[in-house]
Amino acid sequence: MPDNAPPLNPYKGNRGVTRAWHALKNSISGFRDAWREESAFRQELTLAAILVPCGIVIPVTAVEHVLLIGCVLLVLIVELLNSSVEAAIDRISLDLHELSKRAKDFGSAAVTVALFLCLLTWVLLAGPVVLHWFK
Repeated sequence: MPDNAPPLNPYKGNRGVTRAWHALKNSISGFRDAWREESAFRQELTLAAILVPCGIVIPVTAVEHVLLIGCVLLVLIVELLNSSVEAAIDRISLDLHELSKRAKDFGSAAVTVALFLCLLTWVLLAGPVVLHWFK
């Protein structure tokens, strides 16, 4: 192996249950780090802790349950991806650079789109049910 080659990933050779076990451990570590380091993720996870149970119990069709819960989970997914982009950019350099700013802004815009989709889904699907309760 050449001197400038990156080190081999020791987990790439794992297969089956071993690979799944390592992936699960990495995922748990990612959730823990996101909770500890990312205030936006904590806020969105707190919101998810409220909205997911509501999405389960609100009287709508099965497909609407999936849409209500799925859009909340989508926000968490996009936030995790945004945080990973930000971490990678910061790992490369903390210097101000137009491309770094653009990458971070794109990630932030993606989170905003996911939040808007979530809001729209909840207003259109749960809104009429909630309004009916107050009549």
